[in-house]
Amino acid sequence: MTSADVVFNPLLPEFHANPYPFYRRLREADPVHLSTFGTWILTRYDDAVMVLRDPRFGRETMGDMMEARFGGTEERPAYSRSMLFRDPPDHTRLRSLVSRAFTPRVIETMRPHIQQIVDDLLDRVQGASSMDVIADLAYPLPVTVISEMLGVPASDRDIFKQWSSDIARSLDAAILPAGSDVIPRGREARAALGGYFRSLIAARRKDLRDDLLSGLIEAEEHGDKLSEVELLSTCVLLLIAGHETTVNLIGNGVLALLQHPDQMRVLRETSGLIHTGVEELLRYDAPVQRTGRVVMEDVEIGGKAIPEGAIVVAVLGAANRDPAHFPDPERLDVTRRENRHIAFGFGIHFCLGAPLARVEGQIAIGTLLRRLPRMELASAAPEWRESSTLRGLKSLPVRL
Repeated sequence: MTSADVVFNPLLPEFHANPYPFYRRLREADPVHLSTFGTWILTRYDDAVMVLRDPRFGRETMGDMMEARFGGTEERPAYSRSMLFRDPPDHTRLRSLVSRAFTPRVIETMRPHIQQIVDDLLDRVQGASSMDVIADLAYPLPVTVISEMLGVPASDRDIFKQWSSDIARSLDAAILPAGSDVIPRGREARAALGGYFRSLIAARRKDLRDDLLSGLIEAEEHGDKLSEVELLSTCVLLLIAGHETTVNLIGNGVLALLQHPDQMRVLRETSGLIHTGVEELLRYDAPVQRTGRVVMEDVEIGGKAIPEGAIVVAVLGAANRDPAHFPDPERLDVTRRENRHIAFGFGIHFCLGAPLARVEGQIAIGTLLRRLPRMELASAAPEWRESSTLRGLKSLPVRL
């Protein structure tokens, strides 16, 4: 197989349904691949890690590109002001303001409450003949948790679903046809979510509480720590990132187990294996498939010269199945011990909410297996969401 025989096109239906055979062919034939979209696609673990930790590859220009495509105005929180698209020192400053709320120590104290939320959700389907793992558990759990942390009223949580979905879909904007409705829908969703948080921030300024939003407002009022536009962009990021990836972690993970009943049985019957099991589920079918960087100076990767200003894409889903780092990488093995996957990224942009996502995944999947031991797939062809940057299911119907 030669480089001419491989393709990176997440818009292909067969790629969207199962990207991993495509990743494998790319990694074997052309691991540093110039795609038809004009971006460099990296499918080896070492290349992906190098790009994610090397300061020669930045994020700020990515934010500027998103801004140009979508527009960031007073009504639409600016992509370029989100910590997701900032480099040091701004990234360091913004991340430090919220990182204390997501440390492993803080998140561990939340375990009993997260367990109670999961139990309450499963109580609603107890005795039923079927359920939708996404609608009944994977979505409401992380939305409830991040909303409580931010101080979003429970009565408002259902209104975020379509906005969040449209924003997540818009992450594919760079590879979609110019006439796609994804861009205007993403723009409108950001405007709506920005308007919601603008109103909530105004109300909270008059009534500060013991929540993350109040803490961010107090930081913003110190003047040199957080600007108004940074406050708004941070709220939008925390809400979206605080649940989108966890929904996919739980959904993809449960699907993988149902498709591998031997591994589901091992995970259910082996006490204490849920931590290792969730890490393997993250590696096997990553909730975030890829992340991009802009080359800040001419570089060479894998013997190929890549010019300043080019976009390189670290394909996390491909790196996590690189046989150079994971023996028998196509096999799901919930007992896998050496598992330095990069499902949460790497380097300074390593997912801030990783400790929370891990705990939510461990409790949700562990409790589901324990309480519903006869669960089985109700459909042989699960339907995936349109987004290819974020990989997740629209629904996951199961028989109980």
